[in-house]
Amino acid sequence: MALPLAERIAMVARRHPENPALFRQGRAVSYRELLAMARAAEKSIAALRIPEGRPVAVVAAKSPETIAVLLACMRTARPALVPSADVADKPLHQLLADTGARMLPDPHALVSGTAQPVAAGPEEPAEGRVPDGTALILTTSGSTGFPKAVPLPGAAVGAFAEWAATRFGIRGDTSVLSYAPLNFDLSLLDVWTTLARGGRVALVEQDRAAHPRHLLSLLRQCPVQVVQGVPMLFQLLGAAEKHAGGEEFATVRDVLVTGDVLSPDGLAVLPGLFPRARMHNVYGCTETNDTFVHEMDPTGDLARYGAVPIGRPVEGVAADIRAEDGSVLDGPGRGELIVSSPFQTSGYLDRAHQAKAFVSHPGATTPGTYYRTGDLVTRHPDGVLTLDGRSDFVVKVRGIRINTAAVEGALRSHPEVADAVVLALPDERTGRRLHAVVHRAAGSLLNSLRLREHVAAELPRAGIPSGIEFVDAPLPRTTTGKIDRRTVANSL
Repeated sequence: MALPLAERIAMVARRHPENPALFRQGRAVSYRELLAMARAAEKSIAALRIPEGRPVAVVAAKSPETIAVLLACMRTARPALVPSADVADKPLHQLLADTGARMLPDPHALVSGTAQPVAAGPEEPAEGRVPDGTALILTTSGSTGFPKAVPLPGAAVGAFAEWAATRFGIRGDTSVLSYAPLNFDLSLLDVWTTLARGGRVALVEQDRAAHPRHLLSLLRQCPVQVVQGVPMLFQLLGAAEKHAGGEEFATVRDVLVTGDVLSPDGLAVLPGLFPRARMHNVYGCTETNDTFVHEMDPTGDLARYGAVPIGRPVEGVAADIRAEDGSVLDGPGRGELIVSSPFQTSGYLDRAHQAKAFVSHPGATTPGTYYRTGDLVTRHPDGVLTLDGRSDFVVKVRGIRINTAAVEGALRSHPEVADAVVLALPDERTGRRLHAVVHRAAGSLLNSLRLREHVAAELPRAGIPSGIEFVDAPLPRTTTGKIDRRTVANSL
């Protein structure tokens, strides 16, 4: 039987206590120091006398202390909710209510032994909310609504770490860049898989994550072999390359792009940035973790598939495509992707959300619970999948079904468009109308007439936005790098 992830990390600390575990702000934290901080946090949490089995919440400000507190929770089998460091009060209170979690004091205070109890809130029973065996409770991005709590069983986290370490060669001599926030599922590879294998985690400061010079400085101080991130990270590294000395990316051997669609321009910049690296497009959801991987061919993929594929299922993952009538699609075609993964959540805590998202296999050919990803995919004749957009982004405009993700793709294909988001707004005459907010490239004088003419070549008339608003600043994004649609909508 495989050792629990926390025990694997403790074993590394016992065998190689002085090896670097974390690197932050020019300083390395050894495995001995990390384990000592975790043990101190265990004592502080025990002194708070939180009922046994009740989840706790650790706000995910990325630091060695926060990682030590989460490790302490894993070591004592206490489920840890990991809300975003900048989560607003209302969604935070909702997450606490959904999980029954008690908020912990600041991680620095827990590690130093100076923690004071925080307001406990109503003493509601935790039984039945968070399943037994849960290690971490991550949160969805909340880009289209309130974030949902996603409990991950310790066994699933451990199974993922085993797979990821093997697939991407993460060992005791491997350094991995940690760009994503700790509440994002990317941290399962960047942080927890790396620590379980005795590697070193290079921590990007969250409040400086959008600063190219900070990224360059970190890579100079702590050369890394594995870089995983959303497309926005690679845009930033592309901008940073203008100030780079050339050695910052020389050690990188594996690049993982995940979390969002990689544009043709984004794909084109990768070979120049990482000339010695294998490049992987990784697909997954917070609910399932990574389920598809494709080793990218920067020149051949677009010519063959018209987009960067998500590839094929990883080992142990079952996946199918569900057609509009609910049947399973055989052979090439298009529909909603459903997956069953050994790394997936035990399910949402809200039964209504659970029933909608987790279903039995439509054909009943494979046992297990499948997650409805909500992603529309195309299966090509060779079995490779490409991502088309979101089923929840499909709206009817003048009676015609339009995928707003496809409209966004058409807008972004214009060379003077840096980014775009499309919202379906209520309309008294047509029921819905499409409104685009477009971030123009620096110095561009692009106008709505020219942009409409550009997208008309690939979109039906109903798919051409009736309103186009240009902005010269980047679109707002969540901490996980996705466009914050709620913020955009509220600004209209």
